[in-house]
Amino acid sequence: MQRLNGLSGDTLKGALEALLLVSSESVAATDLAAVLGADPGDTAAALAELAAEYLDCNRGFQLREVAGGWRLFTHPAFHEQVEDYVLSWDTRKLSQAALETLAVIAYHQPVTREGIRAIRGVNSDGVINSLREKGLVREVGRESDRGQAILYGTTRLFLEHFGLKSLRELPHLEDFAPDEDSKRFIRERLSGTSFASTLEDTVEDLDEVRALAEDSYDEGFDDGDDYDELEDLLDDVEVSFDE
Repeated sequence: MQRLNGLSGDTLKGALEALLLVSSESVAATDLAAVLGADPGDTAAALAELAAEYLDCNRGFQLREVAGGWRLFTHPAFHEQVEDYVLSWDTRKLSQAALETLAVIAYHQPVTREGIRAIRGVNSDGVINSLREKGLVREVGRESDRGQAILYGTTRLFLEHFGLKSLRELPHLEDFAPDEDSKRFIRERLSGTSFASTLEDTVEDLDEVRALAEDSYDEGFDDGDDYDELEDLLDDVEVSFDE
């Protein structure tokens, strides 16, 4: 395609609209300017003017700056209609488990599978793989300890889908908590401290029970089989936590 040079005013705006309509992700103003052979400053100004014009005219779509670029979005006022329409053919809707896992990764990244499991309380391997296939989650590195576990984070596509310029625009979850207890619970779930402290307390309790059992054995059990059964029970509980 022949490069269009000397674009300005309404002609530049029209060209920008054409490019944005065929773009599947946000595009930086400098990239649009390079394609059109236009001045980067004029391009940025034209994009801002288009965004304002769409808002003033109450159009069914908006132009927003997200993830370091510009992209067209449907107007929030029509989200209910758009959702009904899209879900009629969209088979990639996120499940409740996927939304929970995505939230953990978004607010706690970079995070390992073990970290996600500690916060959610269930195995999330399958959900993580599904989020990776959808392009919402990616591998961002490996931990320096604990066997070089893979670290996960969100993608640029995640920002675009949720209309965010950066992760700094994520809403504070504590703002949605109805009381202080709920706020504390949210902080603990995000940090994983609640799970870790509970596990440590449980291990300490098991050690105390084992010590008492050994003392009782030294003093003499009425039935030796009772002690063996207690030992087996403690071993089973410890194995379940290791897993």
